Amino acid sequence: MTAENKTAELPEWNLDDLYHSPEAEELEVDLKRADSLSEVFAGKYQGKLAELDGDTLGAAIADFETLTEILHKVMSYAQLLFAADVENADNARFHQTMQERVTDISTKTLFFQLELNRLDDEILEGQLKSPKAAHYAPWIRDVRAFREHQLSDDLEKLLHEKSVSGSNAWVRLFDETQAAMRFPVDGDDLTMSDILNRLSEPDADTRKVAAKALGKGLAENSRLFSLVTNTLAKDKATEDAWRSYRRPISSRNLSNQVEDNVVDALVSSVKESYPDLSHRYYKLKAKWFGVDALDYWDRNAPLPDDDAKLYDWDMAQKTVLDAYGQFDPEMADIATHFFDKRWIDAALRPGKDSGAFSHSTVPSAHPYILMNFHGKARDVMTLAHELGHGVHQVLAAGQGTLMADTPLTTAETASVFGEMLTFRSLLDAEDDPGLRRILLAGKVEDMLNTVVRQIAFHEFETLVHGERAAGELSVERLGDIWMQVQSDSLGDGIRLDDDYRSYWSYIPHFIHSPFYVYAYAFGDCLVNSLYDVFASGHPGFQAKYLEMLSGGGTRMHKELLAPFGLDASDPDFWKRGLKMVSGFIDELEGNE
Repeated sequence: MTAENKTAELPEWNLDDLYHSPEAEELEVDLKRADSLSEVFAGKYQGKLAELDGDTLGAAIADFETLTEILHKVMSYAQLLFAADVENADNARFHQTMQERVTDISTKTLFFQLELNRLDDEILEGQLKSPKAAHYAPWIRDVRAFREHQLSDDLEKLLHEKSVSGSNAWVRLFDETQAAMRFPVDGDDLTMSDILNRLSEPDADTRKVAAKALGKGLAENSRLFSLVTNTLAKDKATEDAWRSYRRPISSRNLSNQVEDNVVDALVSSVKESYPDLSHRYYKLKAKWFGVDALDYWDRNAPLPDDDAKLYDWDMAQKTVLDAYGQFDPEMADIATHFFDKRWIDAALRPGKDSGAFSHSTVPSAHPYILMNFHGKARDVMTLAHELGHGVHQVLAAGQGTLMADTPLTTAETASVFGEMLTFRSLLDAEDDPGLRRILLAGKVEDMLNTVVRQIAFHEFETLVHGERAAGELSVERLGDIWMQVQSDSLGDGIRLDDDYRSYWSYIPHFIHSPFYVYAYAFGDCLVNSLYDVFASGHPGFQAKYLEMLSGGGTRMHKELLAPFGLDASDPDFWKRGLKMVSGFIDELEGNE
């Protein structure tokens, strides 16, 4: 299959279910309606929450939810339009303008959550006896989780209004700079997505040239990326100090509804497993390549006997839908809508966001998936991953705007589970030992990228934010930290050089969502344990799984896992998840 064939006529999404265009009359109507509703809402409820009976509080939250949905719909459209073509100046201006208008409107209702957090427990307990208020109890719980870190109303309003010209502006600078970057290779100017794709090409010289070009391009922009990183880290530290957060990660853990000790247990378990997982596997892979150690550009290289099978879009769709359908027909039915109704943008375009995501948008619409499909097996797994998110978001939409979203930790459950279903379907159908080895090796590498690599990223963030407290970090120091955490996590089976020192700067999660990355490892280990329960024949697993996804953000991770007999606070939980990865490596070694 030629490159032209595998990428021909890839789907581009249709955003009309949100708005037809940035100039759509409906968009302006929604903004004006939201502005009017916010004025009425403030006049009706500001300063009065403690006086409301339970039914009226429930009605107030319902009004707030209606207003929130309108604003989320506007911002979802602006964000998706921007992601589809970050280099488009009109899209960037539209996105910024919508951020500013939505911020102005939402400032008028900012009092509501602040005042809700100041309610005495006894008063709120009485109000929650009303079924109308009790319906929103999970949302109230999540809002009040931040009450100890809440500032005065004036300070909260100032931070809210300045976000568009403060941290968000630096994020925009990072995104637009990366989208505009081009990497010269053999007479072609490659985008970020294209250059990263070449790092998993079969030809060793292609990988090396791409790796060197990526390192050179990142190094040339390292002062700018260093400034963005230092500025955002300082901005976070300043706000964290005002809010009395104990550690830089504390606010993320609170929003993820996960205790510090649970995250610490995950991180320590993975780091202790480095020798048994990544160090062992990469030495094994180096042996397959006939060398003592792999160069870093060979880390994700296809195995020497891999025929580098390419998938066209129809093959990828069938592979994932078949795997979902074998698990439960409802999952496949939901996923099918993403293809039939053009909810996916997989086309390759200059200026497009180089990553992949499923944006939940709002319950009255549906999610949209963005990815860059190059036709490789990893792209099929990316499709399975994002469709897992999409199915989860569709099922959770019934909880409404305020309670549909899940914390990052449990949000990654459905996506990683979707990958596992797809992988297992492919593996179970393969009898050829050589092809099974290729599939197993690919899955191990994906799991190492999801678990070990993300925990190494987490360690990088932890060290950077920790050292930033003493002053700005130089480009050289950022490179030193990066090289140390990468060396620790990859082991001596991977050879690094100075051109790798700037690779930290292309990771968008460090900029967009500090301390997000451990959620991937959390989700992967959780899914490994969950899949182990499924494979053991747990009665009614599928129904319990879909019910878990349908709960959205209404339940904490302990409540979600309890029906499966799992507990993330138990150290053995993480060992059980990591054991699946080491078991795959055992199988690969056993076939030597």
